[in-house]
Amino acid sequence: MASSSVLSEERGARGIPKAPFIEDVEKYLGGADADIEGPLKAIQDAISKYRYMDSNLNQRRLSLEEKIPDIQKTLSMVEYLQERREGKTSQSEDDLEDDLEDEEPTSSSRPLKTTFELNDTLFAEAELEDTDTVYLWLGANVMLSYKLPAAIQLLRSKLEAAETNAASLTEDLEFLREQLTMMEVNMARVYNWDVRRRRERRIAEEKGGKSTSEKEGG
Repeated sequence: MASSSVLSEERGARGIPKAPFIEDVEKYLGGADADIEGPLKAIQDAISKYRYMDSNLNQRRLSLEEKIPDIQKTLSMVEYLQERREGKTSQSEDDLEDDLEDEEPTSSSRPLKTTFELNDTLFAEAELEDTDTVYLWLGANVMLSYKLPAAIQLLRSKLEAAETNAASLTEDLEFLREQLTMMEVNMARVYNWDVRRRRERRIAEEKGGKSTSEKEGG
């Protein structure tokens, strides 16, 4: 085998190894009589690593895709509370109609009626007094209180980071799957080269045997 590693030292944007295209199989293997078992195993190991990375990155992307709508919904609610506190009517009030009851335009000083989820199938109704503070879940069973402007700033930064990470993961997955396809092509090329080599040897042996028989018969 001409190379100690089947993967290229060239890397993608976030460190994913690039899969080289094996153009000259015989040269890559190290000669016409080279054994293919070792190289095929190395290629299969590389494919397994790519598939593991694909599974891992896909799980991370799916997790972000689940979190982004929750962050957006929370941000919309906090922005609504801030606008209501400032005496404005939220332009996105229609997006909250599943959670909030219709209010009169002049009801910013009245308690806000809403529902909150107790579990997947149980909701309770509550009235919210005018407040400048909200409590946000940060994960790992941690909840902190924030003033409305600070909460909006935090949620916007988290939303931006989540969307950026999701876009990066999508790019990584596309690059990764291109490399996986390339390695599968390489494996097919090495296997087909060995099949052709075996066929050529068999034909040569048959011709050699026939030539010997003719000489003996002559």
